[in-house]
Amino acid sequence: MMFPLVRDLAAEGVPVVVTCEVLGFSRQAFYKWAADPVCDRDWDDAHLLNAIVDVHRDDPEFGYRFIADELERAGHVASENRVWRLCRQQRVWSTTTKKGRVGKGRPGPAVHDDLVQRTFTAAAPDQVWLTDITEHPTAEGKVYCCAIKDLCSNRIVGYAIEDRMTAQLATTALRTAIARRQPAGTVIVHSDRGSQFRSRAFRAVLSAHGLAGSMGRVASAGDNAAMESFFSLLQKNVFNRHPWSTRDHLRLETITWIERTYNRRRRQRALGRLTPVEFELALHNGHLEAA
Repeated sequence: MMFPLVRDLAAEGVPVVVTCEVLGFSRQAFYKWAADPVCDRDWDDAHLLNAIVDVHRDDPEFGYRFIADELERAGHVASENRVWRLCRQQRVWSTTTKKGRVGKGRPGPAVHDDLVQRTFTAAAPDQVWLTDITEHPTAEGKVYCCAIKDLCSNRIVGYAIEDRMTAQLATTALRTAIARRQPAGTVIVHSDRGSQFRSRAFRAVLSAHGLAGSMGRVASAGDNAAMESFFSLLQKNVFNRHPWSTRDHLRLETITWIERTYNRRRRQRALGRLTPVEFELALHNGHLEAA
């Protein structure tokens, strides 16, 4: 690390031999470095470090092991020990396990204004979507579910279920909703300030499809209360029924309940005792007006 200093002092007229003697290394070592200042290993580390920072920016909760997994998925070849060394060097820590951290980390700054303002009504489908993430343990580990709810009909229009709470989980749910609904106008997509919804990947999907992002305030569950009510039902009707032995079993039961029970069989008083699918069909046929 002292070699660049020798070079800078030499440019100012200080002899190399003098600087090397003062700093305690030979002139030969300096000239060898000067012939090739950046070795291939350092060059590769610099590129890998850029990829590490990008992964951590999208998912700040990830520790070096999860970061190593994401790098492998992206095509980078690096051992966990090497990723750990670079993370330590750059002070890239998981926000949930950083040594010496006191208390819980606060969500990051909002990347969108709150366009909903706790007004949980919409005049027509595909005007406002709400989204959030919930989790539940199984004998194999946790399952994470990201769902997207249409505010007009209360229908779940998209979801994703995975074993990690990543930006990909949120973007997959959003892409599913877009593919199913193919909205013609601008849809407001409202969420909390979780890192998954602030990630570049999630915002890129919003921008690519002309959707408008919206975010509530920090530590204010009421700003997304209509989505919280759905997850409360999911917990009572599926998650908390009994212990789950496998992720696949819980995933299948969750999908079945959403598609068959919640969307198509569970009647809601707020919808005039119609199911979400029946309510949208009645709107489409002009048999009722949205509240």
